[in-house]
Parts: sequence; structure tokens; C-alpha cells
Amino acid sequence: MIISTTPTLDGKKIEQYYGIVVGEAVMGANIVKDIFASIRDIVGGRSGSYEDELTKARKIAFTEVENEARGMGANAVVGVDIDYEVLGDKGSMLMVSISGTAVRVVDE
Repeated sequence: MIISTTPTLDGKKIEQYYGIVVGEAVMGANIVKDIFASIRDIVGGRSGSYEDELTKARKIAFTEVENEARGMGANAVVGVDIDYEVLGDKGSMLMVSISGTAVRVVDE
């Protein structure tokens, strides 16, 4: 499966458009991660626990996009957009949403 942010693929011709596909993942951040992230905010540095959760969420969302596109008969997804959001009363949920257009491509 080819997945690209571009609307076309070099050396490929879009033979058929199947429609929009979406993958979403919402991950809860627990209290321990929140505490360590707060400390990181004060002293500086990266929050590995949040980065790990974002990585997991992104992988889940990409897998959903790929599975949905494959189920339509597509072999590529073009025009992919990736969005990250913080949800919940205190920003305790992380959401990754990926959308694109499922297509069938052939070599030119």
C-alpha cells in the first residue's frame, strides 16, 4: 500500500478513485504520565511517555486507513492529512486523525 501526502504519485497513473478513508486513535494519558510531563514542562526536555503514546496512536490510525482502503480495493492512499488533537477536560486524551483518498494506481 502506497500512502502519500501528495495528490499524485510520480510514475503512477490514478486509475480509479474509491473515496475518503479515515483512521482515528484516541489514547488516554494516565496520572503517572501527566505528573512526569508536568515536571518536564517545568525543567525542560522531551516527554518520552507522551511521545510513545503519540507514536502508538499514529500507527493505529495509519493501520485503520490502510485497512479501509484495502477493503475498498485500493492499492494507494493519496492526499493524506494528519491531525493531532488534545481532548478531555484537562487535556488528558491524545487523538490522531488521518484522512486521505483511496485510489487504485497503475504504472505509467
